[in-house]
Amino acid sequence: MKKWSLTKEEISWSLYDVANSAFIMMLTAMIPPYVATIGQELFGLSSADTTSDWAFVQSGATLVVALLSPVLGVLADRKGKKKIFFVSFFVFALVMFFAMCFSDNYYFLLAVNLFAGIGYAGSNIFYDAFLIDVTDDERMDFISSLGYALGYVGSCIPFIVSILLYLFTPFGLNAMTAVKVGMFINAVWWLVFTIPMLRNVSQKYYAQGREGNVLISSLKKIWGTVKKLIHNKVIGLFLLSYFFYIDGVDTIIKLSTTYGQSVGLETNGMIVALLVTQLVAFPAVLLFAKIAKRFSTKKVLLFSIALYAGICVFGYFLTTAWQFWVLAVAVGLVQGTVQALSRSYFGKLIPKENNNEYFGFYNIFGKYATVIGPVLMGIFTRLTGNSRYGVLSIILLFIAGFITLLFVPSVQEDQAAKE
Repeated sequence: MKKWSLTKEEISWSLYDVANSAFIMMLTAMIPPYVATIGQELFGLSSADTTSDWAFVQSGATLVVALLSPVLGVLADRKGKKKIFFVSFFVFALVMFFAMCFSDNYYFLLAVNLFAGIGYAGSNIFYDAFLIDVTDDERMDFISSLGYALGYVGSCIPFIVSILLYLFTPFGLNAMTAVKVGMFINAVWWLVFTIPMLRNVSQKYYAQGREGNVLISSLKKIWGTVKKLIHNKVIGLFLLSYFFYIDGVDTIIKLSTTYGQSVGLETNGMIVALLVTQLVAFPAVLLFAKIAKRFSTKKVLLFSIALYAGICVFGYFLTTAWQFWVLAVAVGLVQGTVQALSRSYFGKLIPKENNNEYFGFYNIFGKYATVIGPVLMGIFTRLTGNSRYGVLSIILLFIAGFITLLFVPSVQEDQAAKE
């Protein structure tokens, strides 16, 4: 099959990135300052309070999914179960996203954001695992990168509409109502672009002989997978490295505008800068997929992690809008690259018949790390009263991830060793 000749399954799977990226754009750019403004103006909270509250909510959502991931992964390896779990988490997240459009209560908004985060992260466990079902090893880097690329550029469409509503407040809208309308538009977008995934993607690989008591068999299988991870040092080391570096990536994604607002940057400028991040990420993720094919996925990941460490240092000294724009472009260069190549790299390391089981652990390592990052930022912000120290602390996780990844052989080296 020619590289650019996409199957219906590959297109439908990639379009889900277009769908859910709309939620992530709003969660990154517009919802945090919106919720923070309500907390500060209507509930009398300080910027440090709202920053740490938001960080703890993001940690809570990922902690719940991290605890559930191994069991969900094992259950979804049963024939016909992966789609059921995907749909359940997707619907739950979408309902919570719609609920955000109808309240001005600070604590209610924190709660529904917590639940929406759980649904979003849960659906992504099974979405990531469907990569195995829609393509082969040779095309996996490309298809994984294509999903992220389409997500970055596609999500810009409803986001631009949301920005225009917020900036110009037409039809008698005020700024707060404009954000609500923007969230509603993005929720509809998420629903519409999920339809191809629901119709055309199905589970092809599954484990045999998983009948009997569901809980007992699941726990036994989880323990079996833990032993495999301990024995298979390549997968185990990669997951440990991923645990560290994806923490910083996700923390920066979720808390960038909250941090910018806390150091006095103007919200409108930050929102437009994050749109630029999406536009830069679209070609960048496809370009780095080609570079990875030439120089190896591992080398591209190491470069991306090193750049993120530099971003943390630069972020500590952030004081002006143009510096935030520089950060936005730098993040755009490597954000999708790290996510896409990590997913495809892991997908090529694991056995296909147990892919949900392994992706369950892939997600638990990522989600537990994403608990630690926001908590670190929240704690350092509370202790010092200055969020700059929180963003600087994230560099430690990138350093740990970089060093650990140095000891992970490339996929080609691992396959050669097995032969």
